[in-house]
Amino acid sequence: MSSVLEIINTRSSIRKYSDKPLPEDVCRTLIEAGLKAPTAANKQEIHITVVARDNPVQQEIQHDLNPNAGNSFFFNAPVTFYLSGPDAFKWSAVDAGIAVENIHLAAADMGLGSVILGCMEKVLNGEKKAEYAKKLALPEGNSYLVAIAIGYPETTKEPHTYDFAKNVTIL
Repeated sequence: MSSVLEIINTRSSIRKYSDKPLPEDVCRTLIEAGLKAPTAANKQEIHITVVARDNPVQQEIQHDLNPNAGNSFFFNAPVTFYLSGPDAFKWSAVDAGIAVENIHLAAADMGLGSVILGCMEKVLNGEKKAEYAKKLALPEGNSYLVAIAIGYPETTKEPHTYDFAKNVTIL
């Protein structure tokens, strides 16, 4: 097991995955990592829907995102986790962000690749919101917040760099 700081310093977003499926126990471990994330007022309201690459709803989302893009938004990942939370709770988006980061770091620790996806918001919360909420089995009153594609990486990528002076102010 790697240290959290080592993972943070070496991980990167993966955008190409092998065809190897994720075993059920691996998916469960990742789900539990997301569910163990801290939440505002300990509401524990984040819901995770796991969708396999070949599931028709995954294909439909891809098509609605961009009919000519093939599988580019999911990068051929074997699974995508969709996180949702209650519309009525103002901290749902923050809680989903914390949960998806837990999943992302756990995946890296397990030798998996992942990429956090925010690009589906326009489609999943747009004119077909009710239809997609039903297809993704979102709890009543929940909206899509963020997704993460996960799988065995077929490529590697150097971690991104940053400009500390530009991005940080210390008062």
